[in-house]
Amino acid sequence: MADETRSVLLNPGPVTLSERVRQVLGRDDWCHREPEFAELTREINSRLVSVYRETATDFESVILTGSGTSAVEAMVASFAPRDAATLVVANGVYGERIAGMLEVQGKPVYICEAGWDQPINMPAVAAELDQHADISHVIAVHHETTTGRLNDLGPLGELCKERKLTLLLDCVSSFGAEAIDVEGWNVAAIAATAGKCLHGVPGISFVLARKSLWASGLVEAGSVYLDLSAYHRGQHGSGYSPFTQSVQAAFALREALEELEDEGGWEQRRSMYRRRAGEIATTLQSLGLTTLLKPEEYSCALWSWLLPDGCSYESVHDRLKGHGFVIYAGQGEQKTRIFRVAHMGDITNADLDRLKQAFGDCFDGG
Repeated sequence: MADETRSVLLNPGPVTLSERVRQVLGRDDWCHREPEFAELTREINSRLVSVYRETATDFESVILTGSGTSAVEAMVASFAPRDAATLVVANGVYGERIAGMLEVQGKPVYICEAGWDQPINMPAVAAELDQHADISHVIAVHHETTTGRLNDLGPLGELCKERKLTLLLDCVSSFGAEAIDVEGWNVAAIAATAGKCLHGVPGISFVLARKSLWASGLVEAGSVYLDLSAYHRGQHGSGYSPFTQSVQAAFALREALEELEDEGGWEQRRSMYRRRAGEIATTLQSLGLTTLLKPEEYSCALWSWLLPDGCSYESVHDRLKGHGFVIYAGQGEQKTRIFRVAHMGDITNADLDRLKQAFGDCFDGG
């Protein structure tokens, strides 16, 4: 029987937790300076690099307390150089945010922008690289949740490999549910978080980087808290972090990673998200709604939908929330044009049945 009182999050993180993950939040309190938490940190880092077979051997992870943005900013602070330039490839809010991070850090930066509803502009990227010989690093967003676009990183990665450029990736909304070709794309480091495709709780994020980068690619971070060299030195030495970690969030991440493995890994999670996306799309299309992007351009984790004429986001949000579902608004100029539906978290078949009815209440006949 469907739980009519259950609240389901359809925003791109935090996600609706499974009972298995929720239960570990009630464990006994631990001190982050005790050996058992150091061992837990080591286990989490080992599990994180093992989510993808491609990163299991040549990468090492560190965790830090903060949102996905903190992991991205720490990656940029610790790996983007000061004596060479970084090219940011942006087609959404999060790519533009990375350029802002580099500017605040006082590092040389160029930005190659495309429209928020457009794919990466590869001719423009190549032109930037031709024009600026001082570029040594490239940063891009894998899944740009501004629109739900899964950026095609194959051509960008090939270009980075060909020109021997270091590629840093924001995989905050793709890690654990989309393919990440670290070899084909010449990826050196990845920033991500617990509270999205991994189905943990907000508060723990992480950076995976090649062992060679940890050994010789770190730069002066210009930050105390976001200096990844200190995290790596501690977590891969004594097991302790330089600052207090979110202990309960770490419990949840460890459990979520084991749950992901038990359920068949990232490939099965991607398949599950795709099924959900398909069911939701069938419902919304039957009600006359259309997507902002072409369906094949979306990540499995989130799609964006155009609001029907005369229908405000606020009215749709409030009506769906009355049924127990939380959706997400657009950003910037898209705020009055779209709403976003994420497919992450513990969403049951009964929840999807209720959601279909709720969408019908919102859109059937206006």
